[in-house]
Amino acid sequence: MEKEKAFLLWFDQLERKDVAIAGGKSSSLGELTSHVDVPVPYGFATTACAYRYFFEKTGLYEKIKALIAGLDVDNSAQLREVCAKVRQAIMDEEMPQDLQDMIAQAYKELGEKVGQADPFVAVRSSATAEDLPDASFAGQQDTYLNVKGAETIVAKVKECYASCFTDRAVYYREKQGFDHLDVALSAAVQMMVFSKAAGVMFTVNVATGDDKNILIEGAWGLGEYVVQGTVTPDNYTVNKATCEIVEKNVNAQDIKLIRKADGDCEEVVVPLDEQNEQKLTDEQIKQLAECAKKIEAHYGCYMDMEWGVDERDNKVYILQARPETVWSRRNKENGAPKEEKKVTTDRKVIVKGLPASPGNVAGRVHVILDPSHIDEFKEGEILVTEMTAPDWVPAMKKAKAIVTDSGGMTCHASIVSRELGIPCIVGTKSRGEAATTIPDGIDVTIDATHGVVYEGIIEEPKAEQPAQQVVAAAEYFPPTGTKIYMNLGDPELAEKYATLPCDGIGLMREEFIWTTYIHEHPLYLIKIGQPEKVVDQLAEGIRQVCQAMAPRPVTMRFSDFKSSEYRDLKGGDEFEPNEPSALLGWRGASRYYDPKYIEAFKLECMAVRKVREEFGLKNLNVMIPFCRNVEECEKVTKIMADCGLSRGKDFKVWLMAEIPSNIILADQFNKFVDGYSIGSNDLTMLVLGCDRDNDTVSHIYDERNLAVRRAIRHLIEVAHKDGKTVSICGQAPSVYPEFCEFLIKSGIDSMSVNPDTVKFTKKLAAQIEQRIMMDALTGKGRQEVEDLNW
Repeated sequence: MEKEKAFLLWFDQLERKDVAIAGGKSSSLGELTSHVDVPVPYGFATTACAYRYFFEKTGLYEKIKALIAGLDVDNSAQLREVCAKVRQAIMDEEMPQDLQDMIAQAYKELGEKVGQADPFVAVRSSATAEDLPDASFAGQQDTYLNVKGAETIVAKVKECYASCFTDRAVYYREKQGFDHLDVALSAAVQMMVFSKAAGVMFTVNVATGDDKNILIEGAWGLGEYVVQGTVTPDNYTVNKATCEIVEKNVNAQDIKLIRKADGDCEEVVVPLDEQNEQKLTDEQIKQLAECAKKIEAHYGCYMDMEWGVDERDNKVYILQARPETVWSRRNKENGAPKEEKKVTTDRKVIVKGLPASPGNVAGRVHVILDPSHIDEFKEGEILVTEMTAPDWVPAMKKAKAIVTDSGGMTCHASIVSRELGIPCIVGTKSRGEAATTIPDGIDVTIDATHGVVYEGIIEEPKAEQPAQQVVAAAEYFPPTGTKIYMNLGDPELAEKYATLPCDGIGLMREEFIWTTYIHEHPLYLIKIGQPEKVVDQLAEGIRQVCQAMAPRPVTMRFSDFKSSEYRDLKGGDEFEPNEPSALLGWRGASRYYDPKYIEAFKLECMAVRKVREEFGLKNLNVMIPFCRNVEECEKVTKIMADCGLSRGKDFKVWLMAEIPSNIILADQFNKFVDGYSIGSNDLTMLVLGCDRDNDTVSHIYDERNLAVRRAIRHLIEVAHKDGKTVSICGQAPSVYPEFCEFLIKSGIDSMSVNPDTVKFTKKLAAQIEQRIMMDALTGKGRQEVEDLNW
């Protein structure tokens, strides 16, 4: 039977490309079982086809449609009531007998395969579309642990189906514009690991984006208490290159969740002599790190994994793995975050915890110890609680910051706060217990960069001061001849950053819209007859930015995914080659005129035209990335013109100058573009022949290298001869003041930097320009000691 029509598939029949068939979790378990040399408990999964069969046979689609009609998800009480009715409606229906029999038979066969009659299993929900909450918000559907018996397994599968309509899942889908009736759920039935210790693991530091280490969190008992934030786990940091343990933080644990011998789970007290013990041996920590490296290497991206150590044989198992969803989608051009200045010591500290999501804010505390009081939480308050759960998300979205007693860097509160961009401190229990230490209603200052809560509103968070004071005392920015633009990925942040003193958007990354809103490969959407989804979603994302920034210009870079990244989009496997070096492969301009991709590029052009003509936002310009030669530039601009996008007084076409040929042949490229934006990251790598992500040679990578600076100065000179403008959108100007000075002295027209460095770069440029004027006036300025002429 074809996979798409099967009601049930074994893990070794599934691969990660089968997300539409069995969901992200089940397909990933299949991928690990079939293709990665790591220990994974065996099992099977019911499919999306089985879910839809159940709903169609029982008439549930019509019942649910009637129940959710007119639902206002921002009304927490109504959301809770309607979702409860939907779940009850699902549970009231009996599963078709043929589907029950199939699940029962598979459960029996599973026991035979592993040599156990009626084995204990975990039943895990798995959303069957990449654009569902499962992909970006952990824990929206349910998991049932330590269950046995065919009849019980069937009941738990049905409960998984019902969990597709938790408050949080419905809220998220509604906000993202997804149809609730288009969803489907797979249930993974997996051999139970009798975990004496369990937890989570990331191949990137989830608080900072540092990917040199592996972060492991572990606690006694089953891993649910780690994910839920019920306990504060140990955290271990392991060097990714050597698998040596860099740091160990052992936290006290007084309770744990364990399996009961006859089924189900229970909470018990951790024996006193174990409460302060390290949860994993050093050897087990290293074994987990090795597994993490293999999984990351296979998937080709940062990974989020769950693991358990079986009490019967002390064997380490990987329970699930999925791509990490925050730092994976942030363009690496952002680099490592800048180190914040140290907190002063003359402040009254109330509690300390783990800095789960960085940021500094001040405001009024609202302590909530009972979930029934969630509806009382108001916009802009600071949420303080024991722990958060999936159904708390509507309140969390209103919060200025979040502080929890329990949890680690990968608990629910941590993950959701990072997704929402809300400062968050977790795990305060061992450092002060926030929910009982911080009085309800007081004002506090949250330093979530360092994990500290201070009493009162401290002056430093400028955003908390009255606007007129900020402008008068700290927010004056002298005008600069060099325009300071801003880089932006997430359209939803445009409104927030529009108040920054930038001259517009110098680099809008289109890729963010694909990975956050569209999720599907453009050629796949064309194939299934939904090309308008590309046009409409792209246009909507671009509109948000152009509208927020108007009348300031916005320059959007056409898609610049590498083939490996395109393959991760739904349906991408069919259209993408496997390239040994994706960095230098089928990307940028080379795609746009290729007969295999040209129709997809035309959709991007149609989206730009829709924003400019239908929405009337004429401040939108475009940029062509990774254009290897002049012929490519000519072909691409002709396609654009054929789509109604011809260069003119109010529509500019820029070229990303990131390949040496762009600079060497700038006099010829000038004929087809209005200006250049230097992509200093790729340009430096290609000028020096050095991969900045390769630890062996990364020490050579430096944008300040004389060869790079000579190339940039040459481009500015050649571009200016033909009246073209030159910008730069790399990180270097905001990191190296001397590089910023070099650019301004070389006559660069503009610089585009990340939002957090706009103010700094604006002031720095003003100082440099004033210094240049003073030097010209006195004739005593510093002379260039290097010959920067090509």
